[in-house]
Amino acid sequence: MEVVIASNTDEMAARAAGIVESFLGSAVSPVLGLATGASVQPLYRELVRRHREGSFSFAATRAFLLDEYVGLHPHHPQLYRNVVRAELTGQVDLRPTRLCSPDVHAADLEEECARYDRRVRRARIGLQILGIGRNGHLAFNEPGSAFDSRTRVVRLTATTRADNACFFDSPDEVPRRAVTQGLDTIMETGHLMVIASGAAKAAAVLSALRGPVTETLPASILQMHPRVTLILDRQAAKAVVDSAGPG
Repeated sequence: MEVVIASNTDEMAARAAGIVESFLGSAVSPVLGLATGASVQPLYRELVRRHREGSFSFAATRAFLLDEYVGLHPHHPQLYRNVVRAELTGQVDLRPTRLCSPDVHAADLEEECARYDRRVRRARIGLQILGIGRNGHLAFNEPGSAFDSRTRVVRLTATTRADNACFFDSPDEVPRRAVTQGLDTIMETGHLMVIASGAAKAAAVLSALRGPVTETLPASILQMHPRVTLILDRQAAKAVVDSAGPG
């Protein structure tokens, strides 16, 4: 893996935005994977700023959501499709029809998961933006998720729901289920860019980078991918730096 340790949030956003900009400029029809959460918000603000300054365009891009809550109203502000529109795609020149997400309101949710998985695989995502959970999850692949998992409905752990409660008026409002791309689906992406900030992520980052590759820590599968860029702030990187010892 390529590990980038940034001194602050602005530097993290700039480094990550540079990777996205380079990717969009190097492909005729780029396919971008989008995540949500506090870790990627500074990146999206930086991408919007650069786009408005004329740095690059999203017009030729297709974007696919990594995961989505089950059980929220279609217009709920925390439905991830709505979050991504508010933070990124609705502020740039990406046409709404080119933002793809699972239909979590489908009558047959299992069939919808299979359909979305096929669509993602056919699209061949070139760059996937990812965060990493405090418990080592990738997307909503919680500890214990099979490495050969595909897009499916999952039950969220108490840790994940607690971490996401800050986006809702009450912890009880956080959905208990979600649709997520599986680990095997994610591993088919050409380039994985993982963003992690804060001391709470330090242990998970260390385990993902240096620990055994195990389904009990889904992010450890990153060690098996041929191209991963991990962008960290100093707090998230502290355990990795400390484990390296002097020099």
